[in-house]
Amino acid sequence: MKTLTKKCSWALTSPLLKHYHDKEWGVPAHDDRLLFEFLILEGAQAGLSWSTILKKRAGYREAFDHFDAGLIARYDQQKIDALLANPAIVRNKLKVNSAVINAKAFLKVQQEFGSFNDYIWQFVDGNPVHNTWNTFTDLPASTRVSELMSRDLVKRGFKFVGSTICYAFMQATGMVNDHTVDCFRYAEIKKLSTDE
Repeated sequence: MKTLTKKCSWALTSPLLKHYHDKEWGVPAHDDRLLFEFLILEGAQAGLSWSTILKKRAGYREAFDHFDAGLIARYDQQKIDALLANPAIVRNKLKVNSAVINAKAFLKVQQEFGSFNDYIWQFVDGNPVHNTWNTFTDLPASTRVSELMSRDLVKRGFKFVGSTICYAFMQATGMVNDHTVDCFRYAEIKKLSTDE
């Protein structure tokens, strides 16, 4: 008899979400390029579903030079116009422009702190927060920490970094472990952060 592995309810809606949940969501991320990718993608998701963004993720990587902030910071109007005509991404003028603005702000943070990783992880004192949610409906949309992060990012010139976007970023990059306690990934993610 096959035993079913329990997982977060949101991951059961599509194979794409299932794969993302099982392999990536909540895994502590410390690579600056990956952190920048999530920052841009979470901002792009505003008002849309995460599955929409996941479907376009490969298109984003291709269109945005694999999230090389140094290259994106130098995008000119011609490049922005080309992006706005690219069906592989979300063609929203404010969101596309914000990626360029955020790349510039990201580079300044790297310069000041040595890495974006060192800057962003200070909001959780360098260690993932392991929450203990029983159901997906228990999860907050934002927290005091995501509010502080949002305010600081805005102060540094970042766009599309509201408190809810910041909390989704924290969940995606493993700054918080928001898998429900009965999900098989909860313990795995917890073990990952103690093994580091």
